[in-house]
This record gives sequence, structure tokens and C-alpha cells, in this order.
Amino acid sequence: MNIPQLSPAALQQWLAEGRPLTLLDVREDDEVAICALSGHVHIPMNLIPLRHNELPDDQPIVVYCHHGMRSLYSAMYLADAGFEEVYNLQGGIDAWSVEIDTDMPRY
Repeated sequence: MNIPQLSPAALQQWLAEGRPLTLLDVREDDEVAICALSGHVHIPMNLIPLRHNELPDDQPIVVYCHHGMRSLYSAMYLADAGFEEVYNLQGGIDAWSVEIDTDMPRY
């Protein structure tokens, strides 16, 4: 399954344009407490199968984690579950903190 990779710069542009989308953070609670993208929906990766019905199916979903691997697997699951427009944030929130928001805490 081929999940499109969205660069941090492309996501920043989408957000600046006010594009409707859902930011899905699949990290654990302790990771989200360190840093997160504004306006995100938090569902830890292991709970996606139980809670994916909480996600809208009429807009793109950009999934992110720390470095992009958990989010990729979560995005593949969502695509397999019927979500049509799912993206993986390339490099995760760590890449976002390096390339876009250098004031964001890193871990």
C-alpha cells in the first residue's frame, strides 16, 4: 500500500491556506505532553482499530508520530479501513521541529 508522504513544508503550506484536514497524532500520552501540533486529534497507535470511527471521512487525514514510522503503519491501517485521503507526515514531529518550528521541544 502506497501512502503519500507529506513534507513538513507542504503541511505548513496547507495549514497556512486553511485547508480542511485532520491532524492525527498517534504517539503515546507522555510524548504528546512534550510537544504537539496545534489542533491535533490524539489517538495512540494501539487504539486506532478501536477509535478510528472518531475520525472524519470527508477530509484529508495527516497522521504523525515522532519520526514517521508509527504514523505510516497507522495511515496504512486507515487506508485499508476505507479512509480515502490519508497522508504520513514525513519525518514526524521531529522533522517539523527541525524544519518549521525550531522553538518546539525535541526528544
